[in-house]
This record gives sequence, structure tokens and C-alpha cells, in this order.
Amino acid sequence: MAKEESKKDSFRMNMKGCTNNGFVQNEPVIEREIDSNQEDPLKTSNVDIPFPELDPTIIKPYAGMPKEVLLLYSSQARYRVTREILFWLIIASVLVLISATIAIIILSPKCLDWWQVSPIYQIYPRSFKDSNQDGNGDLKGIEEKLDHIINLNIKNVWITSFYKSSIKDFRYGVEDFREIDPIFGTMREFENLVAAIHDKGLKLILDFIPNHTSDNHIWFQLSRNRTGKYTDYYIWHNCTQEGNSTKPPNNWLSVYGNSSWQYDDVRNQCYFHQFTKEQPDLNFRNPDVQEEIKEIIRFWLGKGVDGFSFDAVKFLLEATHLRNEPQVDKNQILVTNYSELYHDYTTTQIGMHDILRSFRQTMDQFSREPGRYRFMGTEVRNQEDIGETMTYYGEPFVQEANFPFNFYLTEVNVLSGTKVFEVVESWMKNMPEGKWPNWRIGGPDIVRSSSRCGKDYINVMNMLILTLPGTPITYYGEEIGMENLLRADVNESYDITTLFSKSPMQWDNSSNAGFSEGNQTWLPINTDYQVLNVEVQKTQATSPLKLYQKLSALRLNELLLSRGWLCYLWHDANVVVYMRELDGLDKVFTMVLNFGETTEVNLQALSIGLPEKASIKMSTMSPTRSETVTTNAVTARKGEGLILEHKMPKLLHHQEAFKDKCLVSSKACYSSFLNILYDAC
Repeated sequence: MAKEESKKDSFRMNMKGCTNNGFVQNEPVIEREIDSNQEDPLKTSNVDIPFPELDPTIIKPYAGMPKEVLLLYSSQARYRVTREILFWLIIASVLVLISATIAIIILSPKCLDWWQVSPIYQIYPRSFKDSNQDGNGDLKGIEEKLDHIINLNIKNVWITSFYKSSIKDFRYGVEDFREIDPIFGTMREFENLVAAIHDKGLKLILDFIPNHTSDNHIWFQLSRNRTGKYTDYYIWHNCTQEGNSTKPPNNWLSVYGNSSWQYDDVRNQCYFHQFTKEQPDLNFRNPDVQEEIKEIIRFWLGKGVDGFSFDAVKFLLEATHLRNEPQVDKNQILVTNYSELYHDYTTTQIGMHDILRSFRQTMDQFSREPGRYRFMGTEVRNQEDIGETMTYYGEPFVQEANFPFNFYLTEVNVLSGTKVFEVVESWMKNMPEGKWPNWRIGGPDIVRSSSRCGKDYINVMNMLILTLPGTPITYYGEEIGMENLLRADVNESYDITTLFSKSPMQWDNSSNAGFSEGNQTWLPINTDYQVLNVEVQKTQATSPLKLYQKLSALRLNELLLSRGWLCYLWHDANVVVYMRELDGLDKVFTMVLNFGETTEVNLQALSIGLPEKASIKMSTMSPTRSETVTTNAVTARKGEGLILEHKMPKLLHHQEAFKDKCLVSSKACYSSFLNILYDAC
């Protein structure tokens, strides 16, 4: 019996180190003092009892088990297989997510940029808001009225020229491209305006005419004195001066008529000017001039400007051979008007597009930060040849302008459904594939739409540009239907015909229409300001202002209007009918726009599968109009625009009959399941 007990004690001592470390002893351990002289029984024991191997089928898992025990269990099939399944599931899930992400990126269409998402609001700064009571609008006044632009659901502000200048004939004879004209404020006020615009989530576009300067510009003064590199900054040629008359080098004419050559008695040569004699043309065949202009672009981009509208760009280069331009009427003896010549040697010369592309490349240097792409637009005004206008988009792999500004609707003086259709179709069909259109109905040097076409049609014109694909451009005051001035009494030297569309903005019915608190304004206030102003229209449910806000909000929130196909349905002397549709959406919008007298349209006669009834999404005349119409008898009153919402059994752009009648700028489809756009339609 004693031997058995001795074996047990020896076994217990050999088990030291294999105890359950998860067990916590409640009783204090009393350690006995061991005599150093006393022999350790463990060391003197000659009994060798082997420790049995642990059988994982017998020993159960427990908390705090040592690594050796844990490894015994982890190698069992039930644990190993489960672990491997989970591992490969995780790997597969990661691969699926990566593949899905790559697929979405590849299949997704390019996101619309800021200049595509929102309309552009063009401001003539001298007429927008006066902040210092001097009768002239200024930069600080624009800052005070930014909330008005935001309330229009517009995020892009385009300000016309405010550089130090005489503003002669509004052709921007700039004296210093890096200075603010004192009429408009200071550089600090400009910097405050840029900061306020960006703080409110808006973007800023500036006007810039690189073609010419003022004759008071320091470059011209140095050039006329043949000073260093500035000698050839302008276009100089020998000419004959006989008394008060000058015999020019050739028959080239100014846009305003008469010879485009002006004798300078300091240099004893003639300089070339496409516009007024106070605005000499720069010599863009001189690389130093090109670099000067690019430095100016960099200067303003460095100030935070988000884009430029380059004006009068077709005049940048002239032929060097100085041949006479051909006459329209070869038998005409005296030629003095610009329209009496074919301008083969003074517009759109070879190399002009290369200069514009260099401007684009300069702007691209400032477009590398996310969300800071710099917009470039060009003003061409080449109404005779739309194909030439389209060249300003650039080549397929060489970017130029984001778009040349579209002035074709501003040339329509007598409205009709057919004329409007022709203008829209012409731009969309001639536009290079993948490019982005734009639409406008007014501008600083253009008769206001309400005066040109009639105030009954301002709402339907706004509905047109806000429901077509592309970027709408709104000239200040068009959102309330402002009309041209009837008179313009100013004590300054201007081309009077350009003044009538620049009357001060009509904010309210107070003195000076809320434009200025001064005693006098630089131009008269339009006489209708007491009944036609922003504050009054805020209270009118069917006012142009209210309609504009609703239309711009609809455009912002509806994929049909921002990304959808445009399909032409019908046009006649009165109406234009077109549809906006998008693959993946279960609805379409059909626009019925009446540019003539009250008429009735039978849409069922088109035989395209329209439903018998459609709901009225919006009307330009009455928010309380019946919610539905029968599509075989849609009545559109004079100047009324309707947006009809309905379903289609088969989208038109998939139908063979509409193959040439449906156009899209950027192809996209919508997945309602994933709530994303993709282009693999």
C-alpha cells in the first residue's frame, strides 16, 4: 500500500507543468521552506515513469489550453475543413467585390462634370447690382446676390469682362489684363467674390478676349516705339499717309466698317485692328505674345477661376501675304461694309486651332485636382457654316473647347415650330460624337428674347433650353422675362445698339428697381420694373421665375433630362414635339412646345405606341391644369409648353423608324436594381 502511494506522489511531481492553467486556486498556497542541505527527492529518484500521450478523443477542450493541445484539435478534420471553407469563401468574396468594382468602373459612363450638370448664369457686371451707390453694378454687388442664383438651382456663374478698360463698344479694349477696372471694384473684392462663390458650392467662369488690347496698353505703347521684344507684339505694315488720308496695305475691313488699318504717327506705320481703331490686334504669330496670354490665363486660374470663355477667337490670326479679300459683289466700286467681303484671309486661319489647344493645355495644368476641372468655351459666331463651328470642339484625341457657344437660337427672330426644330436638329446632327451641346436665347449684345420673339414666349423658350440635352445658358434677367430698353441715354461713346439688352437688373419695385440706392444709374431702369421684378414674381405661381425654378430643379433631379436620348416626334408651323427617354427607366417625358397660336396635336397619329392618356408633369401656363390629357387631342395654347409623363412599350431609339431621329450626347443606361448608370446597353 505504501508503494502505491509513493508511485502516486512521484507521478504527481512529474505532472508539474501540465496542470490546467485556466484553473485558479481559491486557497492560498503555503510554500514550505526547504532545507538547502536536504536532498531533493526529485533529483535522487531513480523511478522513471513515462507520461502517457494525450488522446484528443478523451481530453476535452478547455479554456487556456496550451499550444500543444490546441494544435491537436485544430488538425482534426471537422475543424480543418471548416477553417479552409471559411478561408476560401473570404478569398472568393474579395475577388467578387474587386471584379464587380472593376466591372462597374469599366461599364459606367463618364460622370457629368460641373459645367454639364448645371445651367450657366451669365452676368453683365455693370448692370447686375450696385453696392456703393455710384450707379454702376460691381463685384461686391454680385456677391450680395449669389443666393438668387442658388435659388434658380444654378451652380455656374459667368461674368463678362471687368478688366481695366475703356470698355469701348463693349469689345473689351483691355488696358491691363491683371487689373480690375475701378468701376467694378478692387482685386481684394474679386478675391472675396471667388471665395464666396466657392463657399456656396458654385463655379466661376470669366470672359477673356485675347485677340486685341486697348491702344493704351503698355504693350502697344512699347511697340509703337519699337522697344525690344514688344516691337512685333502687334501687326504693323508700311502704308502711305497723304495729308489726312491713308492708303492702307490692302482692302481688309474692320467689323465696324471702313479700313482695318490705322496710321500711327509715332511709328510711321499702320497697325491692324479687326474692331475699333482703339483696339489693335495682337500678333499671335509671335511666340512671345502667345506666352504672354498663357501667363495671364495662369494668373487668373491661380486666383481660383474655374474656367474661361474665349471671345472673338476666329480673329486670332491673319494671312501674312496681305492679299485683298474677295468682294461679294465683284462689280462694286467702293467697299466699306464688313459684309461686302469674303473674309478668307482674316478669320479662321491655319494655326488658329493650335493656339486654342495651347490654351486648353495651359488650363489642364490646373485641372489635376479632383473637382477642379477648368472649363473652356469659345465664342465663334459663325452662323453661315455650322460645320466650321463644330471644329472648335477639337479632334477625337485632341481636346479644344468643351463646347463652342451656340448662338443659333438667338438668330431666330420669328418663332415657329419648324424653325426651332431646324436649329436644334442642325446642332445635334453636326456635333461630333461624344461631345456636349449647349443652348442659349440671349446675351449682352443680343436683343432680349422677350423683345425679339414676344413676351408670350419667354416661358416656352426657357422650357426648350432646360429640357434639351446639354448645358442651358441663361443671361441675367431672362429668368423673369426682362425686355430690351426702349431708350438708352448715356454720356459715353458706345455703339448704341448694344445697350438695349444691358439694362439694370430688376430686383423689386423700389427706387431704381432695387439695383442701386444712388441718385442715377448708368443706364435707365426699364419702365416695366414695378410689375416685372424678382420680388413680385416670387409671389406669382405662374411667373417666369417660378417656372424657371421648377424646370431647373426637374433637370437637376431627372436622369431623363440630364442623360436621356432626344427623339424627334413632330414639328409644324406651331409646335415642336420631342421625347426624352433612357434605357432602364419605366417612364419617358414628351415635350409639346407651342411657338405659334393655340393648336391641337394628335400624338396617336404618330403610331409609335403612345398610351391613350398621359399625365402632365408641368405646364408653362397653369399649375392647376388637368392632371392628364388624352394623347389623341393635346391642346397647347399660344406660347405654352407641356411636359407629359407616360410609359412606352418600346423605347423609340430601339425602333428602326427612329434610327436617324434619336440622338444622345453620352450614352448611358440605368439599372434600377443596383441604382447605377452603365454604358453597356
